[in-house]
Amino acid sequence: MGDDTADQILDTTGLKCPLPVLKARKVLSAMPTGSVLKIIASDPGAPEDLRHFCEAAGHRLLDQQDGGATNVTRIAKGP
Repeated sequence: MGDDTADQILDTTGLKCPLPVLKARKVLSAMPTGSVLKIIASDPGAPEDLRHFCEAAGHRLLDQQDGGATNVTRIAKGP
């Protein structure tokens, strides 16, 4: 997987779908193109939801890591 660097970190631990995606969209909208957002989530559906979000919004999914109780997704903001 990637190197784990990020320009900003969003912790959505404890939040259920669709909140991790909605919060990620809001944070990404304020970030410059090419910036990397690291999202920490405990919702087991968040990785798949964030993958679909990237496809729909034109962002680049860098990597996803399953840490057991939480998972980490890194997204590079698209144009």
